[in-house]
Amino acid sequence: MSTTKYVFVTGGVTSSLGKGIIAASLAKLLQERGFSVTIQKLDPYINIDPGTLNPYEHGECYVTDDGAETDLDLGHYERFLNIPTSQANNVTTGKIYQSVINKERKGEFLGKTVQVIPHITDEIKHRIQILGETGDYDIVITEIGGTVGDIESLPYVESVRQLLWEKGNENAIVIHLTLVPYLAAAGELKTKPTQHSVKMLMQSGVSPDILVCRTEHQISDDIKRKLALFCNVKQEDVIQSIDAETIYDVPNLMLDEGLDTVVLKKLNLTSKQEPKLITWNNFLQKHKNPTSEVEIALIGKYIELQDSYKSITEAFIHAGSSHETKVNVRWIHSESLTPSNYEEKLKGVNGILVAPGFGDRGIDGKIKAVQYARENNIPFFGICLGMQMAVIEFAKNVLGLRDAFSTEMKCDCLNPVINLMESQESVTEKGGTMRLGAWDCKLVKESKTYKAYQSEMISERHRHRYEFNNDYLAQIELKGMKAAGINPKTGLVEVIEIPSHPWFVGVQYHPEYKSTVLKPHPLFVNFIKAALKQSKK
Repeated sequence: MSTTKYVFVTGGVTSSLGKGIIAASLAKLLQERGFSVTIQKLDPYINIDPGTLNPYEHGECYVTDDGAETDLDLGHYERFLNIPTSQANNVTTGKIYQSVINKERKGEFLGKTVQVIPHITDEIKHRIQILGETGDYDIVITEIGGTVGDIESLPYVESVRQLLWEKGNENAIVIHLTLVPYLAAAGELKTKPTQHSVKMLMQSGVSPDILVCRTEHQISDDIKRKLALFCNVKQEDVIQSIDAETIYDVPNLMLDEGLDTVVLKKLNLTSKQEPKLITWNNFLQKHKNPTSEVEIALIGKYIELQDSYKSITEAFIHAGSSHETKVNVRWIHSESLTPSNYEEKLKGVNGILVAPGFGDRGIDGKIKAVQYARENNIPFFGICLGMQMAVIEFAKNVLGLRDAFSTEMKCDCLNPVINLMESQESVTEKGGTMRLGAWDCKLVKESKTYKAYQSEMISERHRHRYEFNNDYLAQIELKGMKAAGINPKTGLVEVIEIPSHPWFVGVQYHPEYKSTVLKPHPLFVNFIKAALKQSKK
């Protein structure tokens, strides 16, 4: 029988309070105390996964090693814990209902009327416990998306109620993250929104064990006593979560508040060691006290919502810290770059990153950004679509193939240097059908990419349908762009470089997904190093 303990994190009053960061910070502290911890996210929306969602709707779609397209919070989990997540770490209402309906069609319910309780809630409980039943984890933290009171969250809250009853007080607890707003006109913090949020949670049969209160101002002992009294918790179980300078401060803030200590006490666990956070705080010290700065132009088509590129911006922070360098991002909408203004808009940057994306909007601007980086010896980093744009720009302006393009944007182009993968030609459904998850790549030893990884064989995560067209490889290499990484099974080009350029690298995969606080991604580290060198010219 599994002895795994469960911690559920719910949210109240408003969305975007930072449940994912609180969950990840708690997990980090418990990990530092010697426990094996993982975190999962339950998303109430009916999409099977966020893979088909517009980035403006949901921010970045994060991809795991096993090919799951997931919520961006899983990126936080991995960046904090430095351990990979999987399909089991992200569950949506769409997945739940799809599974239950498939079972009903197969006759697995023996003619029973299929209902939210018990069938949907049983499926949710099963998904929650998959990770715990592996025997790999002492503690599973489950973040429930949305806000208490949302109609779509009700089955999840009910499932938590049932699990709390089934597991018992010492095996499952609830942390409720809520807001204590400051009213400037009254000059005081207000507890009423939290009281109503907890009341709503209790109406669903769930009483929180711990309150974590987001606030802009210090919460006094008097307010903690008031919250404890009205919300049916002990005063020591009211934890302040004050606004932080950076998300990476939150583990230290939660350590000071004793969140991990309270959790262990309620779960009847004895700490194996004291949390030291030595490597973490070393990273934080360098991040907060940079000795130099660089400016990187990030060329994208969803820059109005910067969460669309969350893993990239966090990878900049990790890589910048390793060089004690502040990375300033110049956000440039690819649609805003034109033949008449691109030089002016990109002037003065120390590096250019052309970001991933789909579709034909803003493509010309991305190609112009590549051209500027190539012609002016500015360090260049192309990720997925960014790598494909580098190939197209090179084919157009160096090979002279003016009609070179990708069949994604122009299906009848005469020189499709980027083409649809063979395996994708018969695909009709959009969701979960791309080349996804971790794939191997063999690097050329003389390449800059090999020097970054210090390894000939690497494994990186993918999310795309279109690939470098090997029919053009020989003539492209003849003109000076080299294939620096090849998939050993398919022979597909994974990495391109221009050896004569100070630093010009394009990758078909998404290296940003694997950058963590403890292990900044080597390509980002080397890109920032090249940008630093450029800044001193």
